[in-house]
Amino acid sequence: MADYSMDLLLKDEVYAIIGAAFEVYNTLGPGFLEAVYHEALGIELMGRGIPFESEKMIRIGYKGQLLNKEYQADMVCYDKVILEIKALSQLTADHEAQLLNYLKAADMPVGVLVNFGNVEKLEWKRMVLGDKRRRVGSANFR
Repeated sequence: MADYSMDLLLKDEVYAIIGAAFEVYNTLGPGFLEAVYHEALGIELMGRGIPFESEKMIRIGYKGQLLNKEYQADMVCYDKVILEIKALSQLTADHEAQLLNYLKAADMPVGVLVNFGNVEKLEWKRMVLGDKRRRVGSANFR
């Protein structure tokens, strides 16, 4: 079992994802719709050899059964990191809660929230869901 007490979990992967996001922000700047940044980020990730799936559906488990309700993550990179993209003037606690719900539903430990809409800078937040908060069960991707 790996000891992550001194190292950031999936540090290199998150660093690569954020680097791609900075390139998109520096090229396009703020002001476009989320869909534009989503597409541009997909091109940038592909160009950098970062594996990702776009608009990945997350199935939610409840007491051994899969619910009909699904979440749609903007991207899942490296099959390990959920990436949520926003194009808003600022991020809120609701956006962070959305990503945490996705992490719980997918039983994944790391997510990245990226906001391209801030006029001053690219906003991003790396979020980690500890073992005590992670779901155990039948949640999965489809």
